[in-house]
Amino acid sequence: MREEIVRVFSLYFFLGKKSGRARTFFLLSSAAVLMALIIRTYRLAGHLTEDGQVIFQNFLMVFFLQFLIVLLGLFYGSSIVAEELDSRTLPYLTSRPVRRTAIIIGKYLAYLSLTSIMLVLAVLLSYLILNLDPDFRLKDLMTVLRYSAILWLGLAAYLAFFSFLGTWLKKPILVGLAFGFGWESVIQYFPGTTQKLSVAHFLKSLLPQYASSSGKLGFLFIRLEPTRPLVAVLILAGIVAVFLSLACLIFTYKEYLFED
Repeated sequence: MREEIVRVFSLYFFLGKKSGRARTFFLLSSAAVLMALIIRTYRLAGHLTEDGQVIFQNFLMVFFLQFLIVLLGLFYGSSIVAEELDSRTLPYLTSRPVRRTAIIIGKYLAYLSLTSIMLVLAVLLSYLILNLDPDFRLKDLMTVLRYSAILWLGLAAYLAFFSFLGTWLKKPILVGLAFGFGWESVIQYFPGTTQKLSVAHFLKSLLPQYASSSGKLGFLFIRLEPTRPLVAVLILAGIVAVFLSLACLIFTYKEYLFED
């Protein structure tokens, strides 16, 4: 099945990078770079005194972690079947000598690769713009690599969950919006184990906890009862495995009908 997955991956990665959707989300992710440039200009002018690391964490938590990766996962994951139905290419796709499981995994990997490129480029450029000073050290790059890895895990988890919704529901985008920007935005601030019913909780558990001591970042860590890093990584990996498996199972046995 590996060869089938590679074929599907190659096709949708090639089609995806040339699509209007890819250009739209690339511009959206570039907004962080533009904001970093504006803030860096204000810092050089003496209007801001905050450390670049602190400012970058505001980008990480507010823009990347709580907005961009959710949006990328939602719109790419929920379209995994819908785009085939809208373009009426599903019968052609499923009639090819390729297993349905390979179709879902191949498309998932293609979309994960495309969105990862957008995400990592935006994170890296934003970090360098805010922190590239004369005292910048090469080992500081390990910080942005850690941030990128955490965000990538979140993107993979959201994309798997929304791919599951895309194979299961007729209108996955509405449920996805309610989950991504409703449930995820609220439940992570609940006390006790309830907050662990969100992907964001496990991502925040992997972030440096010294951020909670910063006044401007403190509200992001309200009521956070962090999970141990290793456990958080295993749970995020489990989310990917479970929901991608469910998406493959549903797509294998469900019959999809075209709307007039």
